[in-house]
Amino acid sequence: MERRASRPSSRRLPALHRQREHNLSNAARPIRHHAVIAALLFLLAATSPAQDWIRTGTGLGVERVRLAASDFKSSTPDPNNVNLLKTFNDTLWNDLDNAGIFDLVSKSFYPLQEPGQPSEVNFPAWNSPPPNTSMLAFGNLGAAAGRVTVQGWLYDVKNEKSPQVLGKQYADNATPDAVRVIAHKFADEIIFRLGGGVAGIAETKIYFVSERSGHKEIWMMDYDGANQQQVTHLGSISLSPRISPDGSRLAFSSINKGGWEIMMYSFDLNRMVSFPRFGGMNLSPSWSPDGKIAFSSSRSGYPNIFVVDASGGNPRRLTNDQGPDVAPTWNRKTGSQIAFVSGRTGLPQIYTMEADGTNLQRVTDQGYAVSPNWSPNGQFLTFSWERKYGPGEPGSNDLYLMDVASKQWVQLTHDAGRNDFPCWSPDGRHIVFQSHRSGSDQIWSMLADGTNVKQLTVKGANTQPNWSWK
Repeated sequence: MERRASRPSSRRLPALHRQREHNLSNAARPIRHHAVIAALLFLLAATSPAQDWIRTGTGLGVERVRLAASDFKSSTPDPNNVNLLKTFNDTLWNDLDNAGIFDLVSKSFYPLQEPGQPSEVNFPAWNSPPPNTSMLAFGNLGAAAGRVTVQGWLYDVKNEKSPQVLGKQYADNATPDAVRVIAHKFADEIIFRLGGGVAGIAETKIYFVSERSGHKEIWMMDYDGANQQQVTHLGSISLSPRISPDGSRLAFSSINKGGWEIMMYSFDLNRMVSFPRFGGMNLSPSWSPDGKIAFSSSRSGYPNIFVVDASGGNPRRLTNDQGPDVAPTWNRKTGSQIAFVSGRTGLPQIYTMEADGTNLQRVTDQGYAVSPNWSPNGQFLTFSWERKYGPGEPGSNDLYLMDVASKQWVQLTHDAGRNDFPCWSPDGRHIVFQSHRSGSDQIWSMLADGTNVKQLTVKGANTQPNWSWK
């Protein structure tokens, strides 16, 4: 490819820098195996013999819960129930299937008589083959006078004397959107109780860049791709959306008359709010757990990493090199470390440093590495890496996961188009990312071991996803 014809020097990288922020690594390739799922899992690394595996902390040796999710039954004769029931049942099933911690029993194995309330549960029919399930989710939904009521239970069907694990009742307007929210809430309750006390992600949001309006604007959607809606209407180019830890504000970079600036959108006010302008080119904001913002700025010449408080005040420069230094990401557990991309040695590589700029360490050792994102438990980085990059060297653009302490890594994607901008879910079990595997840039999600890959966007070009903190 033409860009392999020569290795860009660090002095050429500032020109690359702007392009990187548009597509901050058109260098990544697909998705398929190894990483993080539910409570302790080993990942096999396709690296050197010394890097056989790394421990991810989420699934090894823990047998998945065998769960059946019976279709909820109608509790009222309202004909609107049919569509609402389908919406609820489809959403609940998808949420439980996406969780990555269940062996979800196929509905083809279910008994003919499915329960709508506790008195209808036939324990032997569920805890024996063919379903042979351990846990059963079931319930009923009723709609009347524009309101919907849902009753849901989770039963341990191996324990007939004391089976109830969960019992919940919900009420809301009788609309598909409201019913979806109820299904998300019930799914998250189940996932929390059966997933080691880790909160589910069914009610989380994903923010991303979309060109479908004719401009690059910031959009948002549910974690499963539903309810896609436009957030900004600036009619310009907006990139790198980053949601605050409390979900109240969205920081992003956008170009205006003064050049590239950090912008801020308030969800409390549902509008843009003021944020200081720093001069130079300002890109890729990133929130710390306590609300500070790191970003890349060329206000002092070459792009370097700066940190400001939530209001944009008290700027501090953390790096001082002819990088460029871009794409900072905080250790989301401790807030005491920052990973970033630097071209100080030539091609972009991943580095880490303390939050005050000390203890600089290079993480990647070759190729073209960009778009780091830190896992919620603070143990792993996922990033886009073209490990072979140069004249005559066949390379591929893939996503990788690295144990920060040991520097051992595993490859998550394999030969399925360019993949970039990975971002962790708040439960540490999933990763959302940008991929060109379908022929255009779209948003996809997967379990953090590279399995269960799902396409979330279809319309227009969609890039640079960012998952909410909760």
